[in-house]
Amino acid sequence: MSDHEKSIFKSFKDLEFQETISHQCGVTMNDSVEARAIAELMASKPGIRVTYLPAMIRIDGEGRIEFHMDEIGEALGREMTAHLFEISTSTHYGRMVMVDENTVVLFGNMEEAMAYE
Repeated sequence: MSDHEKSIFKSFKDLEFQETISHQCGVTMNDSVEARAIAELMASKPGIRVTYLPAMIRIDGEGRIEFHMDEIGEALGREMTAHLFEISTSTHYGRMVMVDENTVVLFGNMEEAMAYE
């Protein structure tokens, strides 16, 4: 089973609680044309897990996830900007940084994100 077909959700009985720091990051989007294009593109990238839910799509990764607006725009068939991307995301976890007009990065490691403050 590929990473994008695995669900991040587990039954409560299968959860293991550990006293560690996670370096995971991700976004949740309402299911839409834009969200599907973003999810399909990101599913082709290593280490990215895409989970399709009835009304939402989750994109999760470890360490960092880079979203390039030109790639998303090409997949979508029209321009995507960093600001439109942020509107497409319902929520995120990790530190979201707009590196430039073309690149939005989610950092799971807060120390790495501090370089952009």
